[in-house]
Amino acid sequence: MLLACRALVLGETAPAPGAPVGSGAPYAVVFETYRNGNWDLFTLNADGSNSVNVTRTPDVNELYPHVSPDGTKVCFVVDEGKGKSGSRSVWYMNLDGTKRTKVSDRAREPCWNADGTKLAYLRSEYNEFTPLDFATTGIFVYDLKTKVHTAHPNGGINHLYNLCWSPDGEWFVATVHGGMGFKHAILALEANGRKVVNLGIPGCRPDLSRDGTKIAWGASDWELWVGDFDVSSGDPKITNRRAVVQSKEPMKVYHIDWSPDGKWVAFSRGPEKKKNLRFAEEMVGIQAPEWNICVADASQTNQWVAITSDGQSNKEPDWMPTGAGSR
Repeated sequence: MLLACRALVLGETAPAPGAPVGSGAPYAVVFETYRNGNWDLFTLNADGSNSVNVTRTPDVNELYPHVSPDGTKVCFVVDEGKGKSGSRSVWYMNLDGTKRTKVSDRAREPCWNADGTKLAYLRSEYNEFTPLDFATTGIFVYDLKTKVHTAHPNGGINHLYNLCWSPDGEWFVATVHGGMGFKHAILALEANGRKVVNLGIPGCRPDLSRDGTKIAWGASDWELWVGDFDVSSGDPKITNRRAVVQSKEPMKVYHIDWSPDGKWVAFSRGPEKKKNLRFAEEMVGIQAPEWNICVADASQTNQWVAITSDGQSNKEPDWMPTGAGSR
């Protein structure tokens, strides 16, 4: 059972008393973590128990996990090589670590369709490797059964990151940075057409709930917000916006993700140290010392608790059934 967290930063106000955060949640999370000089994917129950390394590959870096809707598989990216000669590719496997399958080279940030039969991913923009999250061009869809890759009909898509797919299959949602005529925005893009809708919300890294009715995103480095993803009038719009997590500098909050039942959100939290780094800690594959995975009550503001405490660059949480990653 998780208890309401204490203040972790001098001067920060602790969450108000209430029901224990995460109590009774029948889920676990999978996340990327940097340990012993290597990135692996670990799973952890929502109460912070039963930590399991599901990749166990000391010579391969796995990152950016996303669990299939049926809870049996996880897609992720693999980083190989050093510097500009490195590469990033998209893979998937069973949640127990078996049946690893490569989807595509020069690819990143995959997501599942509603029934777990297809993966969408972004193509790397350059032949030379860069960890810049927006160095992408195009959306591609991979059919797990036929192994066919299909390019999105909008050939003008570029500089997207953090792609997610609505459960009805009609929309992709992603952040754009310096592309498609936008400086920075969160967009909804027709999955089978060319329409692009600016959702008009600040920040980045959106996540849609399992039923497609809600959206969560990072409104800034210090705030995570949720709202309703409303498609009743045709084009998506975001209503009933509110903060679910607020943090004080230098503790950044990122990578918010909805639990399958929509009651919880997981996220990562840690200090800003990018002044000493070439790339920001929140980017995929960038070490983030003192960052940990947290779980929050999605119906409240600042009712959250950290479920890791080792600070081993714990980032990019995604929800899964309890015990699915055990082996």
